[in-house]
Amino acid sequence: MDAEAAKMIGAGLAVIALHGVALGIGNIFSALVTSIARNPAARSEVFGIGILGFALTEAIALFALVVALLLLFAL
Repeated sequence: MDAEAAKMIGAGLAVIALHGVALGIGNIFSALVTSIARNPAARSEVFGIGILGFALTEAIALFALVVALLLLFAL
C-alpha cells in the first residue's frame, strides 16, 4: 500500500467521529425541545445550557475535520 492510500484511509477514519457528533447534536436538541415543551417557563435557563452543549459538541467535529485535513495535506 502506498503512502497516498494510507493518507486516505487515515482521513476517512478520522472523519468517523462526525457520526458521533451528529448523534450528539441530535440528542442535545431533542432534549432541549422536550424540556422546553414540558416546562416553557424554564426556557431561559435551559436554552443557554443547550447552546453550550451544541458548541462543545461541534468543537469535536472541527477537531476531527482538522485531523483529517492534516492527514491529507500536511504529512
